[in-house]
Amino acid sequence: MRRTRIHGAIVVVLLYAAGTRAQQYASCNNVLKPAYPPPVVGSGWVAQLIANNLNKPRGIIFDDNDNLLVVERGVGIRRLIFHQVDNEACLSIAETKSVTEFQDLNHGIALSNDGKTLFASSTDKVYAWAYNASSGSLGDQRTVVQNMNVNGNGHVTRTLLMSSKQPGMLLVSKGSGDNVDDRARDRSTGVSQIRAFNMSNLPNTPYDYASEGTMLGWGLRNSVGVAEEPITGGIFSVENSVDQITRDGTDIHQDNPGEEMNFHGFLNGSTDNQGGNYGYPDCYALWDTDIPDVGSMGVGSQFSQEQNATLNDTTCSETRVAPRLTFQAHMAPLDMTFNSNGTEAYVTFHGSWDRDNPSGYKVSSIQFANGQPVAPFTSTESTADMLSNADNSACPDSCFRPVGLAIDTLGRVYMSSDTTGEIYIMAKAEITALGGPSPTTSSGMPSATDSSSAGHGIGPRAYVGYGGGGGEGAGWGFGLTALACFVTGLGAWAAFPVVEPRARRA
Repeated sequence: MRRTRIHGAIVVVLLYAAGTRAQQYASCNNVLKPAYPPPVVGSGWVAQLIANNLNKPRGIIFDDNDNLLVVERGVGIRRLIFHQVDNEACLSIAETKSVTEFQDLNHGIALSNDGKTLFASSTDKVYAWAYNASSGSLGDQRTVVQNMNVNGNGHVTRTLLMSSKQPGMLLVSKGSGDNVDDRARDRSTGVSQIRAFNMSNLPNTPYDYASEGTMLGWGLRNSVGVAEEPITGGIFSVENSVDQITRDGTDIHQDNPGEEMNFHGFLNGSTDNQGGNYGYPDCYALWDTDIPDVGSMGVGSQFSQEQNATLNDTTCSETRVAPRLTFQAHMAPLDMTFNSNGTEAYVTFHGSWDRDNPSGYKVSSIQFANGQPVAPFTSTESTADMLSNADNSACPDSCFRPVGLAIDTLGRVYMSSDTTGEIYIMAKAEITALGGPSPTTSSGMPSATDSSSAGHGIGPRAYVGYGGGGGEGAGWGFGLTALACFVTGLGAWAAFPVVEPRARRA
């Protein structure tokens, strides 16, 4: 009986802590609210809108003083200093300052390993400045990589990533000039490639993108998200694949080809898994296997649009590098980053424009172990939603569109939304999903999430109807506390903070 009472007392303590935690989140002052239906928070997470009225925020990164640097496309770079309030997701902006008003900047941003040099990109060049994190001031501008303009109607962003495992190595990703860009077949053009350049000492003469640096991969249509696994140093990218595709004359573009996560080896001098041709513009990753003459191919298999003697499914399989993971077509992954121990990767899916049923428009997590994704390469359920729009049918007009990711020293994840001019924060919840919907996955199928949970504000999955937990959360807390009291015989009723759920929206 004594052991039962001890166990029951522990339950009461845990329930009290969870209720108090929920109450803290619910009491955030001056909470910003989006102009669209509140997003759905994934199981195990809390989230909050913490900044708005930005100008097309794209790439984001923290400096050494924990200030967030934001590339505002066509405007420059802005520094946000946050005021921390009591708990993980309650933040407000204490100060905002323009770091540079150089309007050519449109997406990429990185810092040197010592935090004293800032890099940012335009369509054609990578620039560098001396950077003072205390004042947010820049030194003289200089060009360090050039000749990246693809002279087409296609992709204009140039993603930047500074390696932590190989200090000084700056990765630069450049996409195609058109939906199908024939120049990508010639590796000497520099089109649709990822390259790394040594910035340990800034070059006196800018690197030429197409002919210098280390090539990590080519045949990559538009790999906007690039990340380094923090334990092994493996380099991964997420690729936006081709639009309006056919197969032997049949339109298959609704669900093909899949978006890709690719592996590019390491920057430690090894050439294993490095420098290969990943397929574009001839071979693509299969997502929906309901296509003409599918044969034995499955999810993630490389296939060609037409079958002939020189290019077919067999040559694609044998001569191109297959993706490590494949995602639903047209979700448009735009960034990828890892948590500090390499057990999770986070990916932003900007969202589709050419699919009858919109896909993407969310931030998702992917489980990793030993430097590689846990899910097999054939998986259709490799991701779990962290933050998603309540109704994709309202997108892109009435929803957020995720772009950049950054992680602060506490492990909290920040996300920019360019079309809405916002920054969100997402933090792990210690106690999760008491009565809320189960985690959602990105299988490409219609979402099974209870859309009613999206009608509330953004907050913890605990006892308060303030996020993923739904309005039923307070009832679960009440019932579980009653159970604990029954088991222990303790009078915990007066001690437990019952939090009223927020009103459910129609």
